[in-house]
Amino acid sequence: MLLIAGCNVSTIETPDTHGDQYLIVLGIAQDAGFPQIGCDKECCKPLWRQATPGAFVVSLGLVDHVSQKKWLFECTPDIRPQLHLFNEQAGFDGAAPDGIFLTHAHMGHYSGLMHFGREAMGASGIPVYVMPRFETFLRTNGPWDQLVALNNIAIHGIKADSAVVLSNGLRVTPLLVPHRDEYSETVGFRIVGANQSVLFIPDIDKWEHWSRQLRDEIALVDIALLDATFYADGELEGRAMSEVPHPFVVETMEHLKDLSPEEKSKVHFIHFNHTNPLLRSDSVRSVVKAAGFNLAEQGQLFDL
Repeated sequence: MLLIAGCNVSTIETPDTHGDQYLIVLGIAQDAGFPQIGCDKECCKPLWRQATPGAFVVSLGLVDHVSQKKWLFECTPDIRPQLHLFNEQAGFDGAAPDGIFLTHAHMGHYSGLMHFGREAMGASGIPVYVMPRFETFLRTNGPWDQLVALNNIAIHGIKADSAVVLSNGLRVTPLLVPHRDEYSETVGFRIVGANQSVLFIPDIDKWEHWSRQLRDEIALVDIALLDATFYADGELEGRAMSEVPHPFVVETMEHLKDLSPEEKSKVHFIHFNHTNPLLRSDSVRSVVKAAGFNLAEQGQLFDL
């Protein structure tokens, strides 16, 4: 089985060499995917010619083989191929996940919920874990309120810093982060398994605006999947990047430059905009790796 990670073809890791609990990276791109709609620039043009997906929108799959359960983090516009690949990789019967954790109400992170409705899967009672404002948004705005009314999804409210306990000791804790919160709060998640833990923050404005210290949060986990929407300032031609604030990768690397090699190696950048050279430039990727950091790849597995 092959996935396309950026412009590089990579093989999905087999679960045989991993533990009973693990995460699989189902997507690494910003909300609109890669290539991005309407983009005929050099960053996307080669991929249109190939007629193959460059990268799916950011998403994780959580597997527990003991309980034979699986959960999604984010429900993206690419949910159809992502869920198919997730089921195939995990080796589970049945298409629907046992729950979905959502970070916030921006299009790339929740709009895939539509595929669980009557026009598509017609799912029954899939637990969807969201913060309070997000719950209100889903219950009071169409077409999402129809998913609730028809019990395609069952909303489970979550609270910041309060862990949701899943099967066999798996715990998921939402952490509030500053972001453009037009329709909902924004959270990252700390995902804790029997042996390892992961910090997942695909979207945040700037690290210095967060009430927590990033390096302290990295110290609490074994893997940190961090917002890498843009590599550096000036990446969006003709558009003020202050309109879409994110920590540039070069800023994050500078922010964490004094960490030990062991702590740096925990960081895996994710959520790449189509303009981000990390999706296509081996030389830029080499810079990040030489600095001691890593890049998330589609199909990658992390033991928990």
